[in-house]
Amino acid sequence: MQIGIRAHDTAAESFEEMVIKVREQGFTCIHVALSKSIPDFDPKPQALTPGLAMYLKRQCEAQGLDIAVLGNYLNLCDPDEERYKKSLDKYIAHLRFSRWLGAGVVGTETGAVNPEYRYEPENHSEKALSLFTERLRPVVEAAEKLGAFIAVEPVWRHIVCSPERARRVLDEIGSPNLRIIFDPVNLLCVENAGDQDRIIRDSFELLGPAIDVIHLKDFKIQNGELVSVASGEGELDYELLMSEIRRCKPFVQCTLEDTRPDNALRAREFVEKAFKK
Repeated sequence: MQIGIRAHDTAAESFEEMVIKVREQGFTCIHVALSKSIPDFDPKPQALTPGLAMYLKRQCEAQGLDIAVLGNYLNLCDPDEERYKKSLDKYIAHLRFSRWLGAGVVGTETGAVNPEYRYEPENHSEKALSLFTERLRPVVEAAEKLGAFIAVEPVWRHIVCSPERARRVLDEIGSPNLRIIFDPVNLLCVENAGDQDRIIRDSFELLGPAIDVIHLKDFKIQNGELVSVASGEGELDYELLMSEIRRCKPFVQCTLEDTRPDNALRAREFVEKAFKK
């Protein structure tokens, strides 16, 4: 297992400093969100040039870092058609950029039926799932043409809110260029947190062959809400999660989330120890 971190979760003033700090903390891969990882940068399609990609790639290679994910977390189901078209252009630009950059996948979540990208019950409807599949299809077609990979991340608050719905999207689109980012905490809410073991097992059973990246964090229930925290600081069943990773994906890239510079090293060491058990 390769352990990484989101580049923007480091305390750095430039991308160059960012990757140095990532490596100093013992990580070997990163998740790059261009708007968060490059100060004052607007990742418009015309700004995603081969020159920028090759420059960023050299910075990562100098530190021995692989780029696990190039993030582009835009709402494909925005009800405004013009905003959707602009988002589609950005997805295609990110897919092309990922090939120059050498990123494993372009990562995204699965949207909401409102422009605010917030939870509402309609997100979990059949209509919303059909809309997401329809809107995702041209992104996947572009990935196929470019030889790139788009990875969707199921999240309980969003449209693809369960491993079962993710499996339906994979089957409906039927492309080897459509992959999965698995984040067990993102599939949990207050109501189903007690069923986390089943959700973890079902995710590997239903999605295992398509899982290319795993996001690692933890959770607590505080004041009636599920709160994300760094790995090792909460209630996620890491013993089960790591046993499933060892069984199904022993060489997968895992990137930490919800860390801070003061706890990232501790979170990495916790994950390493849990994986070795």
